[in-house]
Amino acid sequence: MSEPIIHDLREFLAVLRREKEVITIAEPVDPYLEIAEIHRRVIAQGGPALLFTKVKGSDFPVVTNLFGTARRMELAFGRRPLRFVAELVETVETMLPPSLGKFWARRDLFRQAAGIGLKRVRRAPILENCQSPPRLNDLPLLTSWHSDGGPFVTLPLVYTEDPNGRGHNLGMYRIQRFDDTTTGIHWQIHKGGGYHYHEAEKRNESLPLTLYIGGPPALMLAAIAPLPENIPELLLASLLLGKKLPLATDPRGGHPLVATAEFAAKGVVPPHLRRPEGPFGDHYGYNSLTHDYPVFQVERLYHRRDAIYPATVVGRPRQEDFYIGDFLQELLSPLFPLVMSGVRQLKTFGEAGFHCLAAARVTDRYPREAFASGLRILGEGQLSLTKFLIVTDGDLDVADFPALWQHVLERVNWRTDLFVFANVSQDTLDYTGPSVNSGSKAMLMGLGREAKRILPEEFRAQLPRDCTAARAYLPGTLVIEGAAYDRDRELPARLAAEPALADWPVVVLVDDLAAACANLQEFIWSFFTRFEPAADIHAAGSGAVRRFHLGLEPPVVFDCRMKPWYPPVLEVDPATRKLVDEKMGRILPGY
Repeated sequence: MSEPIIHDLREFLAVLRREKEVITIAEPVDPYLEIAEIHRRVIAQGGPALLFTKVKGSDFPVVTNLFGTARRMELAFGRRPLRFVAELVETVETMLPPSLGKFWARRDLFRQAAGIGLKRVRRAPILENCQSPPRLNDLPLLTSWHSDGGPFVTLPLVYTEDPNGRGHNLGMYRIQRFDDTTTGIHWQIHKGGGYHYHEAEKRNESLPLTLYIGGPPALMLAAIAPLPENIPELLLASLLLGKKLPLATDPRGGHPLVATAEFAAKGVVPPHLRRPEGPFGDHYGYNSLTHDYPVFQVERLYHRRDAIYPATVVGRPRQEDFYIGDFLQELLSPLFPLVMSGVRQLKTFGEAGFHCLAAARVTDRYPREAFASGLRILGEGQLSLTKFLIVTDGDLDVADFPALWQHVLERVNWRTDLFVFANVSQDTLDYTGPSVNSGSKAMLMGLGREAKRILPEEFRAQLPRDCTAARAYLPGTLVIEGAAYDRDRELPARLAAEPALADWPVVVLVDDLAAACANLQEFIWSFFTRFEPAADIHAAGSGAVRRFHLGLEPPVVFDCRMKPWYPPVLEVDPATRKLVDEKMGRILPGY
């Protein structure tokens, strides 16, 4: 049975209503802090999508939590795109040498491929209304955290074209509204839209930009997907949609418009113009700080009749991006062996904001081949922003972090198998490094069939000085609560030299043991978002440099305490908590 094609946001909402996966909230709500807090409480319990029909200050309804469970991701996209990509990879692998019989055997696949692409249409819902000059303040943009610098588009679909004519980019780069006609545009390093702007700025030219909000779920997912630069996102949107993506010619000029988007803002990003943008509560769970970014000058705002404004809430994992990221990894995983030879499985962990932690299962057919595979991963697109990469050739599912971590700790040779690359670029939102966009990354390998050691699972020794609690959270991993960083910077080095800890391969030093060990989600988040490899890894005997490699002796101590320069952890302000406390029982009983 063929799966239905969801052409736009309205059809997706109809599916969610049929499946009882959306709740309509008719009580007046405020896009300033209130909607976001309601959303957070619902997604924390695995609840439904939320359609707010009376939003203060705007005539447009707001829908959030569209993709906040694995089931809703399945309803949005089905299994057809997953099957198509898997069959496509299998075809590439088996078609050589080509033959008529092989082509005939795959005729259904080629028929599907022929239906993917772009098509021009004369009539388009997006052209039903046009504001010029635009009134961006009419849109119900959310302010999610009291510390945010203002209202943001939280599901922005930013379309640009390469000034050199080398294709387009559709990316999700955050947009802060400044006024009716201007916004910030947060182009980070290693982002396709940022490359386009860089090229335009070199020519001293403005870069045309179209900001979409809403549309088919396929368009939203394509904007998030970490595709290589030369693969067009609109083509992926068509693949996910299951048909050609309709584009309409704009009678006023400029980029053609995705016909079924809910909103489209068109304008330019001038060269050499910057304005402070932020702060903003980001997907790492911290408050990213204010920095200068380019400015989007909006000239026209289009929207459908009775347009619906889709939004999400960004914050401490797990949020909607966790489920989107998991689906994208499942979709793209068959491509990894083709793009990166030797990589059999790859997982980036949404629990740590994706870029902070990744793991790979690779082949190791000759000595240290695994290292070459690790370098391929760290050199591939957005994967190059990975801060900590775990590599193994073991026969296990690397998405199972406890099993992976135990397997690697049983096999790692600390003298040779931990590589730290200092003085490299780091994700813009990761503030653990010495400055924005700068830091380090590490690769940890655990190879071979046989375990080298039996891991301790219980701590019976006396607590080291300046430590208040300890717990063996995973085999071989001791979590210790110690004095704050600004009170005792030398504590990690003392722990590394502590004889009572010599049997532990890894010690994780934290500020709050109970919080860090509350569950696996909190452990991964507290561990991997709060250290920088070049600055915060300590070990016994770490001064032994052999063949230009720093060999370590356990215990290897990861200092995961909050540092003075880290931005604060995102927390709901008391006033918003109280406001929503008073309403939740009435508008959403059970949440």
